[in-house]
Amino acid sequence: MSGVVARFAELKIDALLVSALPNIRYLTGFTGSNALLLVTPRDAILFTDPRYTIQSVKQTAGRAKAKTVRGPLVAAAAQAIASRKLKRIGFEAGRMLYDAWQRLKEAVPLGVSLRPVRGVVDELRMVKTDREIELIRQAVLTNSKAFESTLSRLRPGVSEREIAAELEYQMRRNGAERASFETIVALGPRTALPHAEPTEERFRGDQLLLIDMGATREGYCSDMTRTLFAGKPSRNVQSMYNAVLEAQLAAIDAVREGTTAGNVDRAARRVLAREGLGKAFVHSTGHGLGLEIHEPPRLGKKDATKLRAGMVITIEPGAYVEKVGGVRIEDTVLVTRTGCEVLTPTPKELTLL
Repeated sequence: MSGVVARFAELKIDALLVSALPNIRYLTGFTGSNALLLVTPRDAILFTDPRYTIQSVKQTAGRAKAKTVRGPLVAAAAQAIASRKLKRIGFEAGRMLYDAWQRLKEAVPLGVSLRPVRGVVDELRMVKTDREIELIRQAVLTNSKAFESTLSRLRPGVSEREIAAELEYQMRRNGAERASFETIVALGPRTALPHAEPTEERFRGDQLLLIDMGATREGYCSDMTRTLFAGKPSRNVQSMYNAVLEAQLAAIDAVREGTTAGNVDRAARRVLAREGLGKAFVHSTGHGLGLEIHEPPRLGKKDATKLRAGMVITIEPGAYVEKVGGVRIEDTVLVTRTGCEVLTPTPKELTLL
């Protein structure tokens, strides 16, 4: 909690009410689905409901006092604020629902001000501890094993949904708690949809196959995308794949402590623009990950966040052409003091099925 409390003077607050469950988990270890955390300079109180009485005490031991509440959690938090005579309460502006904020505002005593703050816990989470990095490594390896196992079982006639189901089954077989997000599987022209949802479209010859998948180990995520081809790709498809691979390698080469997220994005974008695919690259080059699949920093054009050793990011440029298809290549990457380490072991040359 010390990293949070250290910012109170700068933010001009007496306490912070944390409502984002990933942030609560990071600070206390609590993994339940309903909680609020009040952090003060003296202590931290976790409010949850009776379903989590035993779990909350066990998971938060030594980090926060767990308090079971019957009724709205914000009412209990307001009582704690009143009893401690706290006056300036920070809340997570980008995380708290408006309804919860309104109920909190009505419940706190007169004279208490609610102050929106941003990024207090999220910024701490950007640089991972050795333990967090190890869990992400495990998630990455679990993901790659599941991918390899699924490819060995791939047969003509299976649907996108069946491929996605097999990927997620293999993740769990290899130790994952769950998928990090809804697995993306797209065939043929549907690969031009960056976030295609799996359908009953069937796998056959002479088509692209795009798979974007991630596994979770002890709450920590991995993320990987591979694009494959069934049959012999056309010169146009092969050229697009080569351009995206070159862009991805250029972005990885740009990753180092002290550079900005925007610089990494520009490294990928320059390659695709040179190859005539600049307008076909419609998303950022990557994002941070950890307890959530999308965390700061965002590797976008204007992001001035400086990369620091211990950050874990994705590098995932892509190109998408309607009626032709799309290519995306994505690795999970650890920023180091001397550059970076690509954690994803899966080969990324174009695999022909």
